[in-house]
Amino acid sequence: MREVLQRFREDGLTLEDTLKLLRDLPYQDLDFAKVDHHRAIRKGFPEVIYGEGKSPQQLASIAEAVLQQSDVLLVTRAGPEAFQAVLTNAPDAIHHESARLVVVDRRSQRECIPGVLVACAGTADLPVAMEASVTAELMGCGVETVYDVGVAGIHRLLDQREALERARVIVVVAGMEGALPSVVGGLVKVPVIAVPTSIGYGSSFEGLAALLAMLNSCSPGIGVVNIDNGFGAGYLAALINKASSRD
Repeated sequence: MREVLQRFREDGLTLEDTLKLLRDLPYQDLDFAKVDHHRAIRKGFPEVIYGEGKSPQQLASIAEAVLQQSDVLLVTRAGPEAFQAVLTNAPDAIHHESARLVVVDRRSQRECIPGVLVACAGTADLPVAMEASVTAELMGCGVETVYDVGVAGIHRLLDQREALERARVIVVVAGMEGALPSVVGGLVKVPVIAVPTSIGYGSSFEGLAALLAMLNSCSPGIGVVNIDNGFGAGYLAALINKASSRD
């Protein structure tokens, strides 16, 4: 960092040239983890911590390292133990229990670009839908939600046509047979991000049936993320929404 700043002063580098140099600066090596502090420069959002499989001590150390360089922290797949670990160095952390997310947001101002809609088929799909919603909101998007509008009562979805038409991108979360994204995809002219969930009876195979149904959808304009991956869907939705808002 000091070398870049010195070149900025001595060589008269432009801000664009400086940012290009910063993108290649090294990460912080914690021995058990290598924290990429410059991901926000490359990607527009800091490194996100996946909580499962990490000890409380590891989580606390990684979270502390991220917050030394960033005003934003997001930990996914975070239960109560992970939340307590983050709290040791970040007493302002918030735990979204259903979504299994830990969030720290110390920004004084945050952009809120409208355009993301998150819909889910049933109440059992809510944790994954909420994971998508919180992620997109943290990334600076205004998020509308439409819950419990599965195909078993299609009139519930049709009552939400105005919300569907307002959206620039729609995240659709569904388990069981995973039919809802196909229906939504046939109604709208914007990208649909389908999220299969592990909700369903035996032959749903913990979400595999919904995943295959979504991958085989005949509705154009649908992309599919992995089973229960609300975070990935919310992240992608935010990127699409921001890009489309610049048009």
